[in-house]
Amino acid sequence: MYKQGKYQIIEKNNLAKGIFDFEILCPEAAAIAEPGQFVQAAAEGFFLRRPISICDINKEKGTIRLVFEIRGKGTEKLAGLNKGDSIDLIAPLGNGFKVLEKGKKAICVGGGIGTPPMLSIAKKYGENAVVISGFRNMAAVILQDDFKAVGGKTVLCTDDGSAGMKGFVTDALRAEIETAKPDIVYSCGPMVMLKNITAMCKEYGIECQVSLEQRMACGVGACLVCVCKTVKNGEEFNSHVCKDGPVFDSKEVVFE
Repeated sequence: MYKQGKYQIIEKNNLAKGIFDFEILCPEAAAIAEPGQFVQAAAEGFFLRRPISICDINKEKGTIRLVFEIRGKGTEKLAGLNKGDSIDLIAPLGNGFKVLEKGKKAICVGGGIGTPPMLSIAKKYGENAVVISGFRNMAAVILQDDFKAVGGKTVLCTDDGSAGMKGFVTDALRAEIETAKPDIVYSCGPMVMLKNITAMCKEYGIECQVSLEQRMACGVGACLVCVCKTVKNGEEFNSHVCKDGPVFDSKEVVFE
């Protein structure tokens, strides 16, 4: 069940070039939101809403946090909103991450703007979470203090080695798995990254959930903009990322 309304932005920060962080007061949406879900935000003057992953949920405060990158004119319009302004949201949408019982260990892997949804799921595991995040370079790095505050291990990778370790998140993931095999891996980021992580989890026999980043239109499964190929019981299906996902069991996703 989702809510629609105009909600107040109570905090706004610019985390990196073109990347913005909104804390939004929306108690009824925060009360039912789960890690891995997303919102559809209306940008004034644009017919279609913009999908944005939920970065964090504070049920006590009644807030959700959205971290997004300017990708076009619509997100640029949203980025122009300020603290005190209202934002029109439909939230929360989609299926979130499966959460294992207390004491289980998780590795959360985010690539670029796929990093924000890893915060709310990492918080479910606290010190039992390892968070691996990858960025192009030091200038693009976001949310590292937030991940450290979760209490588990954090590993930062950059393509050029300007911050953290030089290399890909998959290199760091393999090293972590070989040190201590987790019960589950969560991931969000570019398709090629998700494909490689899926293959690695299959190799080690680890459950893996991936959050797909797709262009969307309606956000509720009524159109065909965000269709992706999935497989169940050996049969291929066209799934809607917005309604059937954005989180999928990695074994079900057909990576082209």
